[in-house]
Amino acid sequence: MSQKILAINSGSSSLKFKLYELPDQTVLANGHVDRIGQRNSTFTFEIHGKQNVQAEAMKDHLAAIQAVVNGLLTSHVIEHKSEIVAVGHRISHGGRFYTHPVRIDAAVKAKIKELSVLSPLHNPVNLAGIEALEKILPEAQEVATFDTSFHATIPAKAYMYGLPYSYFEDHDIRRYGFHGPSHEYVTLKARELFGEQQTHRMITCHLGNGASLCAELDGKSVNSSMGFTPLAGLLMGTRSGDIDPEIIPFIEERFHLSSEDVRKVLNQDSGLLGLSGISNDVRDLSEAAHEGNSRAQLALDVYVHQIQQYIGAYTTDLDGLDTLVFTAGVGEHSAIVRQAVCAQLGYLGVKLDEAKNQANALSIEAPDSQVKVAVIPTDEESIIARDIIQVLGLN
Repeated sequence: MSQKILAINSGSSSLKFKLYELPDQTVLANGHVDRIGQRNSTFTFEIHGKQNVQAEAMKDHLAAIQAVVNGLLTSHVIEHKSEIVAVGHRISHGGRFYTHPVRIDAAVKAKIKELSVLSPLHNPVNLAGIEALEKILPEAQEVATFDTSFHATIPAKAYMYGLPYSYFEDHDIRRYGFHGPSHEYVTLKARELFGEQQTHRMITCHLGNGASLCAELDGKSVNSSMGFTPLAGLLMGTRSGDIDPEIIPFIEERFHLSSEDVRKVLNQDSGLLGLSGISNDVRDLSEAAHEGNSRAQLALDVYVHQIQQYIGAYTTDLDGLDTLVFTAGVGEHSAIVRQAVCAQLGYLGVKLDEAKNQANALSIEAPDSQVKVAVIPTDEESIIARDIIQVLGLN
């Protein structure tokens, strides 16, 4: 019986998975659950190039993980759960404690739970996934891949906040950065595709329900738009991104909110959803804006403007720009967003080929563009699988 490993990638409203067979790391099955917690959630399951899409309400991530394991069994990709010898999980926040992937034990789970206050949309569902798979696949070893690890190379001048130094020294308050497996994967892929010289100075844009930009110098992260928590940086699907800190005590006092109430507002009721009043999904907002909805258009305009601001700032960090990469759900599929972002980057020498952009081609820059512009589908699961193999010494 061959050994198989399962990579689980839980986002705030989605879950992706891939099942690999060792030793060749052949992908046997993959899929994703979208819009978890909504009535219109879908479960997409692919085996040997044949895709099956099911409209199946998923109330939470636990239901999504159970559906994945059931799908593997009923499709006979596996005949018995014991074939899966290890599971890797993408974990949002590792703080200063985890700069590399680790085998999951009781102490690691406790630390993931402790850090949930810093990543309330992710660490709790990550931990729930670990505990669910402990019950579903009790014989499998589990490995954690942390979002924050890739950003351990960010220099102090970029990760320090202008707060009393003791907050950093005694309480680890600093910028950490997130979406590490995605930024790492597309960085490695871009350098493989375009060469080290073309990717010397690179900005990667992970644009999904959660969104972040990363500046990479010679393949190493030197800045990230997310900060102490994944709430910081860009406006996102339901997250506010950066705001004036004085807004927090103001709304606490004005609306008689607790700190937990404010945390919910900023993480779940803000962003594209809060501005538009319609949806957290760029697809829905693009359609509504096309039909003349001014608040949907405003939400998209703010979103695009903030992406442009970060690109400008990170070009300064890098002292120039060689390659700009778009990835994740919006980055990979929304030609409208890519076009809007790049429309104001002419001063950097960015120029799109509109036909290639509409086709979601790999390289979408015009022949006379001074900057390579790429659309690279992310594959965080391959990073998770690599980490499983390295940590557990599997071949």
